[in-house]
Amino acid sequence: MALFLLTALTMLAFAANSILNRMALVGGDIDALWFALVRLVAGAVTLAVLALATRGRLRIGGKGRAVGVVALLVYIYGFSIAYVSLDAGVGALILFGVVQITMFAGALIGGERPPARRLAGAGIAFAGLVWLLWPAAGPVVSPLHGALMAAAGFGWGVYSLTGRGETDPLQATAANFLLAVPFAVIIALLTPVAPDAVPATNRGVILAVLSGAVTSGLGYALWYSILPRLQASVAAVAQLTVPVIALAGGLVFLAEVPTLDFVLAAALVLGGVALSVLRLRR
Repeated sequence: MALFLLTALTMLAFAANSILNRMALVGGDIDALWFALVRLVAGAVTLAVLALATRGRLRIGGKGRAVGVVALLVYIYGFSIAYVSLDAGVGALILFGVVQITMFAGALIGGERPPARRLAGAGIAFAGLVWLLWPAAGPVVSPLHGALMAAAGFGWGVYSLTGRGETDPLQATAANFLLAVPFAVIIALLTPVAPDAVPATNRGVILAVLSGAVTSGLGYALWYSILPRLQASVAAVAQLTVPVIALAGGLVFLAEVPTLDFVLAAALVLGGVALSVLRLRR
């Protein structure tokens, strides 16, 4: 039960992170590249302070560190830039669809053989996600931004698979963020300023700091702490709940009225996840 609650809390953090990102970018409060930079810096500072306070030191190195840093950068920048153009629902569908495919592929390559019930549950959950997020009119998706969101999904899937081998989740997450910051600074300095660039507002910076320090830094540290106890396929399916939670948050915080399609599709997603990850009594 404790593992289930921690996993649910982590999914809530991921959904909240998505909402913060959308609020900042869609509201025109900050540029996507600067949002990513502030997010990384805030997460790095928070995690470094926690690591020093609880461990007395920072351990930067470790097996798979380079892969984790690159995957984190690909995810954060792909996610932020893609949402400048993509519809939020379509972006979430691309992101978590690719995450699921990446993590299931990693599970198979690593020798894991998910049972038929888990595969069936994953298929049901993904079908519900398609139903929930795919607009009936058929959106016009920018190939560039669609590819960036797919890259973000691949990056997050690889980042999650890498975290399954970490023995100290807090140190590992702090190291990933700290090592990613210099690259983010270089990207920000070398990227030409667009004529229509959006100046950062106080609101945009605050949202980026919250995203980095709380829902990213602390959320990712928690995710790394529970990943070793989850099979890769289970972790992949669990993340399919994030778009549903994010949309539910939009209903609550934006006063949107839920539709029958939302209720039925959400039930399908959550039912598929339950079938996939919960043990059935004989």
